[in-house]
Amino acid sequence: MRGVDDASANGRSFTIGDTDFLLDGEPFRVLSGAIHYFRVHPDQWADRIRKARLMGLNSIETYVAWNAHEPIRGEWDASGWNDLGAFLDAVAEEGLYAIVRPGPYICAEWANGGLPVWLTADDGIRLRSSERGYLAEASRFLRRVYEIVGPRQIHRGGNVVLVQIENEYGAYGADKDYLEALVAVTRDAGITVPLTTVDQPQPQMLRDGSVPGVHLTGSFGSRASERLATLREFQPTGPLMCMEFWDGWFDRWGGHHHTTDPAEAAAELESMLAAGASVNFYMFHGGTNFGLTNGANDNGRYHPIVTSYDYDGPLDEAGSPTAKYFAFREVIARYASVPDELPATGSPSPQVTVELHPAGDWMPVAGESGTRSDSPPTFDELGFDGALVRYEVDLPEMTSPQLLEFGEVRDLAWVRVDDGPPQRLSRRSNDRAVAVAPGRLLTVLVEDQGRVNYASHIGEPKGLIGSVHLGGQPLQGWRATTIDVESMARQVQVDDCRTADEATQSPVVGPVALSGGFVLEERSDLFLDTTGWAKGFAFVNGFHLGRYWSEGPQRTLYVPAPVTRAGSNHLVILELEHVAAATAHFRHSPLLGYRDE
Repeated sequence: MRGVDDASANGRSFTIGDTDFLLDGEPFRVLSGAIHYFRVHPDQWADRIRKARLMGLNSIETYVAWNAHEPIRGEWDASGWNDLGAFLDAVAEEGLYAIVRPGPYICAEWANGGLPVWLTADDGIRLRSSERGYLAEASRFLRRVYEIVGPRQIHRGGNVVLVQIENEYGAYGADKDYLEALVAVTRDAGITVPLTTVDQPQPQMLRDGSVPGVHLTGSFGSRASERLATLREFQPTGPLMCMEFWDGWFDRWGGHHHTTDPAEAAAELESMLAAGASVNFYMFHGGTNFGLTNGANDNGRYHPIVTSYDYDGPLDEAGSPTAKYFAFREVIARYASVPDELPATGSPSPQVTVELHPAGDWMPVAGESGTRSDSPPTFDELGFDGALVRYEVDLPEMTSPQLLEFGEVRDLAWVRVDDGPPQRLSRRSNDRAVAVAPGRLLTVLVEDQGRVNYASHIGEPKGLIGSVHLGGQPLQGWRATTIDVESMARQVQVDDCRTADEATQSPVVGPVALSGGFVLEERSDLFLDTTGWAKGFAFVNGFHLGRYWSEGPQRTLYVPAPVTRAGSNHLVILELEHVAAATAHFRHSPLLGYRDE
């Protein structure tokens, strides 16, 4: 058996036997669901966890996002949304066990795969490897996590039964020294519950991502029998487990809304449970990429991920049970005890119209500040983990339009000469050049649309990459100004109380801030309709809901009830391009994409 060897004060244990997980020495099937505490408002944790129990689950799994806990090097935060301990305690209070997957890399369609920008900006560090610098920082992070997890292990009176080493490492590398070092750090920190790895059931990935003494699990969403058979070849004893049963999928801007058929997903679940396997639903409840936390993928073309992480899971983005919830519950009931109680279905959200007041250009005044350098610095060189940087440079005399060429734009840029109309360059289209007219000042506003969370592009710098040429000659003497959208939104709220213009139904050209007040009878989940707006960021009562973009598929932003108030509330929109009408609508239900209509 693998796991706890020492006797515990409370007599509880969780180990790996020859064929099963063993809870207090008895066979135990893990029926788990993924909820990421950092994607769900803390006041809503208990509701989501309780609904997991009512579906028949006995465990909750979560990643740990390093960049959420330590966005600034050396400044550790485990409070509020980052209170992992409180989340694990909430799981325990509902009578459920917990699985913790701290990475340090997590993927998760989360910015930078969970790795902090201050870490990935260090050119001397080789990510996800046994290189000394990276391993030192990763070990320091893990020890902080294990200070929280350790006392909550089952044999110490808590509910944590499994801890994962790294995450789908076989899809990235084959540095066994690295994996063994993570195991050593984990054990030295007092983690004695069984350890696992996870990889897609492909021979190369299972070989490269595994390490002796650590239990292998799989990640897949279809062909369950075949996947489990492959997994069994590499894990000949012990329980079979799908650590990520992909019951849905994530969306990207410019794509369609992904859904999977509940009956087909339930049939795959049936296949796994009939084979005696344990399962973790990825996701049980996806939540939201609030603020600027969305990731991106790049497999030859860059695709940023939308704000919603609904994932078409058993609980939707607002925590309401879906058809898939009840289909899964029915299957689980054939293999395990399921509570008689059913969760309440969600009620329609209030429909509210908000008249918006244009509050002016929210950008800092051009030329007043910024870092100066010969070439445009990247976001990373500026030490900036935000959405926008404005680059400015004085233009030489020109008598005719010239071709402006960039090494690369990451990820979206608006190019403007003096007060002329902006021209947009997109990384997704591999745009790298534009013709510009004569003028005095060139301004390039660049948006980081989301840091890549998977494969070789993890940790890449953002902004203007390389030198910039005009008419074949390098442009030098740049000024770079970082723009913190959350600070800008707070300033708009203050200013709006004093200087807001009258509301207008006319189209408004950006960049422009729009704000307005609205009244609720009670705190409520809301769905902000962004139809007619081009691109920007939205805030309710100072809370950053995230990005919106007319490219879709997502057309509403979820507003969790705890950020609203009974009585007066305030909405701020920071629009980058234009709005068709300065009016906001809160809908009764979400619009996540074309498949919903």
